[in-house]
Amino acid sequence: MLIAPAEEAGVAAAVAEAAAAGEPLAIEGRGTKRALLRPVQAARTLSLRNLSGITLYRPQELILSARAGTPLPEIEAALAEHGQQVIAEPPDLTGLFGATEPATIGGLVATNLSGPRRISAGAMRDHVMGIRAVNGLGEVFRSGGRVLKNVTGLDLCKLLTGAHGTLGVITEVTLKVLPATEAEGTVSVAVPDLETGVQALSAGLGSPYGVSGAALLPGPTPRALLRIEEFAEFVAYRCGRLREALGRFGEASLVEGEESRALWRRVRDAEALDAAPEEAIWRVSVQPSAGPGVAVAAGLDKALLDWGGGLVWLAGPATEAAHGRVMAAARAAGGSFTLFRAPEPLRAAVPVLPEEAPALAEIGRRVRAVMDPKGILNPGRMRAA
Repeated sequence: MLIAPAEEAGVAAAVAEAAAAGEPLAIEGRGTKRALLRPVQAARTLSLRNLSGITLYRPQELILSARAGTPLPEIEAALAEHGQQVIAEPPDLTGLFGATEPATIGGLVATNLSGPRRISAGAMRDHVMGIRAVNGLGEVFRSGGRVLKNVTGLDLCKLLTGAHGTLGVITEVTLKVLPATEAEGTVSVAVPDLETGVQALSAGLGSPYGVSGAALLPGPTPRALLRIEEFAEFVAYRCGRLREALGRFGEASLVEGEESRALWRRVRDAEALDAAPEEAIWRVSVQPSAGPGVAVAAGLDKALLDWGGGLVWLAGPATEAAHGRVMAAARAAGGSFTLFRAPEPLRAAVPVLPEEAPALAEIGRRVRAVMDPKGILNPGRMRAA
């Protein structure tokens, strides 16, 4: 059964009714990421698709508020009219998940998804200024505000961002935005192996030229990609100097304009991974220097490294054996993993996230007991109950 209220009061009423009955709810925006993490076993789905629209936009103050079900393209179009952008460069994963509708801003915040600019501008949670949400008892609450400087006690914005709808149903989000960059260029370096590629990325990130994206495309000839976004007059100069500085790692070339933007969209949306529809997809987060080792140790044919080597996308057979190798590789490197996409039977059978340390797990239990005492919001989404 699908419940899709058009007002926040309807969301609160639906949650309160489910809490009173002790019935679980599957929480989603437009359902674009149902194949992410564990499947939720619930007879009813609470969708935010009808709770849509920009409620406040003050370009001069770099602040935008929108209801949770607002499609990301609608927000990006409104920002583009004023030469502004969503800072975290959130990915468009509709292709990855085979979705037919665009992602919503609430879903992106709930999953804390960020793109290549994460290394220079921070994650999605760093730009969430305010949130309105409904807790597991059907009570509306808010945290943060609509100004850049606000102090309102416990920062529930960061708590809900990345909680995958397990602590509350987000109904409205306020974001800090920034002016869009005028131009961009990418220095592409052909390197002999992944280790050399990450060294090139590290050198670029440590340079004074303002690198905003650093990714590595494996293949017969791996390519290290370093992006510079700036005013047009500075891009050519900085790319030229960066190209000279990285020449010791391999042959360096320059990609400019729309070709550069298209290249980074493929990295942002993980299209460069070239995963087949039937393959599982993992994301491993490690120290950048450990990225190449993880890609090799996992024993999978397809890999894509972003965030200077610290984010490793992997694709391969949707089997418990492949998942076990990814978990082992992440653990050995001191990192964490996410089973990002897989058939439902596999997601239900294996851990989709690393096991939490006992102390951290106890804190999480206490938080959930306050935010969702009946345990009805996306139960089992992140970990088996």
